[in-house]
Amino acid sequence: MSAVFPREEFSEQEVTYITEVDGRVIIVERVPARVSLTTGERLYSPETVERIQAIIWGQSPPERTVSAPVYEFSVASAS
Repeated sequence: MSAVFPREEFSEQEVTYITEVDGRVIIVERVPARVSLTTGERLYSPETVERIQAIIWGQSPPERTVSAPVYEFSVASAS
């Protein structure tokens, strides 16, 4: 018996990439990605990944800084 996998469709989009480095949240806006229309999974080209790394590890000042609330999942009350 063989498994049948539906063909997944992707859309070229600009997304916001968020990561944490050394306890700091880093946000990179307008990142080109292929986004699955079914799952929302994001695929980045090798060149895009290299550019993200250069931005994160570079010494350039950010375009702007934002403040965000932080919640711990284990103590957050269920709605």
